[in-house]
Amino acid sequence: MSLALVGQAVGMFAVTNVDDLVVLAVFFGRTPVGRRRRVVAGQYLGFAGILAVSVVGALGAGLLPARLVPFLGLVPIALGLKAAWQAWRDRDEGDEERPGGAPGVWSVAAVTFANGGDNVGVYVPVFAVAGPGAMAAYAAVFLLGVAVWCAAGWFLATRPPVARTLARWGHVVLPVVLIGIGVVILAGG
Repeated sequence: MSLALVGQAVGMFAVTNVDDLVVLAVFFGRTPVGRRRRVVAGQYLGFAGILAVSVVGALGAGLLPARLVPFLGLVPIALGLKAAWQAWRDRDEGDEERPGGAPGVWSVAAVTFANGGDNVGVYVPVFAVAGPGAMAAYAAVFLLGVAVWCAAGWFLATRPPVARTLARWGHVVLPVVLIGIGVVILAGG
């Protein structure tokens, strides 16, 4: 694996996943300490789906017709509406922990996967010309990148000013971010 390939993979991962930092920080901020592994597991599961679709697409099988990809935006919109409903339903609980406020593995995975349209759009053509060895190298760097992104999201969520903001406003921010991501995906990125 050449240094140039690693550099390209790191750059490609960072550019296509910068929006995930905000989502991860919100997810970590809304998740009790003992359940934060669920956020990491969901992020990896969703990203594995993105990689699988990208590899299949690069091999020429095309998992989804291009005209259907924007409809993946309905997933984060639905999750955002669910989170908004939960926040509205639990509005009288004040600063107490909202029992439904912590995302599960599948919710994080669904948002990660649905938000991966730009990733797939970038990865497929690169993988198609990269060859199997380089494709495996890209995938390895990307999976390490997920760990770095999870650590950065956790770091942001645990900074006192960010943590206080997420504790106070996370139940509002999460639905807005999810619905916004869904609208961007539906609009075609």
